[in-house]
Amino acid sequence: MDPNKEFVTPAILGPKEVFWRDHYDYFKKHGYTLRDRYRPGWVPSWLKDPSKEYHDCEDAVLPIHPQVIDAVCSDGTPVSIKDIRIDTHADEILVAKHFSSSSLAKHPKNHCVPVLDVLDPLPGSRKAFLVMPLLFNHEYVEFETIGEVVDFCRQIFEGLEFMHTNNVIHGDCKWNNTMADALCLFSSPPHPVYPFKRRNHRGYTSVRSRTKKPIKYFLIDFGLSQFCPPEEAPHLREPPWGGDLSVPEFSFPGPPRCDLYAVDIYCIGNLIRTHFLDDIFQGKGGYVKPKQGFEFLRPLLDDMVNSDPLKRPSMTEVVSRFEVIVKGLNDRTLRSPVLEVGTKLGGIEASIYWFRQWTYRLRGIPAVPHAR
Repeated sequence: MDPNKEFVTPAILGPKEVFWRDHYDYFKKHGYTLRDRYRPGWVPSWLKDPSKEYHDCEDAVLPIHPQVIDAVCSDGTPVSIKDIRIDTHADEILVAKHFSSSSLAKHPKNHCVPVLDVLDPLPGSRKAFLVMPLLFNHEYVEFETIGEVVDFCRQIFEGLEFMHTNNVIHGDCKWNNTMADALCLFSSPPHPVYPFKRRNHRGYTSVRSRTKKPIKYFLIDFGLSQFCPPEEAPHLREPPWGGDLSVPEFSFPGPPRCDLYAVDIYCIGNLIRTHFLDDIFQGKGGYVKPKQGFEFLRPLLDDMVNSDPLKRPSMTEVVSRFEVIVKGLNDRTLRSPVLEVGTKLGGIEASIYWFRQWTYRLRGIPAVPHAR
């Protein structure tokens, strides 16, 4: 069943929403407050005041994913809370905590979503909770320049390399398992579900350039991740798994058990290829058209998605080759706009765009952002 179909009408909590409401006081006890919609005894504000339209009311906003809810800490910091079944996804908690440990958390190549807190299950429950920073889809604020996309690629490549170097595979590298810590891009605190609106749902936010305000990207969702001790190599798994089922070896006759590292490398390369270089069909969303100016990535990505998993480079090789490629790009290329193939900026629009880019250059703002 499609989990989103649990959310039927804003005036009535769906089954999963009832779950969150029933944990409201539990989270409050630990210092996390859910939105008013999940407060026990909640009555829709538009029913209490008939002059209001429900779509103008913050407490009518439904969650995006039934397994994740937003909250605020006692100091006002926004966070997200994910429920984890400890009987079936215990490794997800272990992997998340591993990369948030003191020895790994501050490493510059660590792009695993940080775990701020782990809440144990209530008595008789099998659900634990991971508390993490509130992250956003990185397309809520569109990529403006090729340099901004280069920064995104660099971070997720480094992040997966870091996981592999530490003998962990991700297991589900796909577009919506990469997120952005984008709070700094918004002019005022954004709503966690509709970030183009303010947190209080009154008025709209404006956004800043990633070039001026570099952000950090994270790999999320370790539900299919696995520790891979070197002494137990090779690390194989029965296919298929994950959200990208285009992995060539998944369709081999049989199919044989597949190398976990090679599948990760295919998926992360295919993620970039299908969103910037090739068409991708997204069902009701239609086709995502390729963007111009990214053919410099084609040779590397072609190797990453090679139909022969043995011929794919390691993530360490990917990162090394990527850096060489980027060093060969000039400043104008990196500051060029992200446009669909076959389109271009109009005359006035182009003048405004390039005036802004040259202003950044004169101010010493790098063409490739670097979050610190």
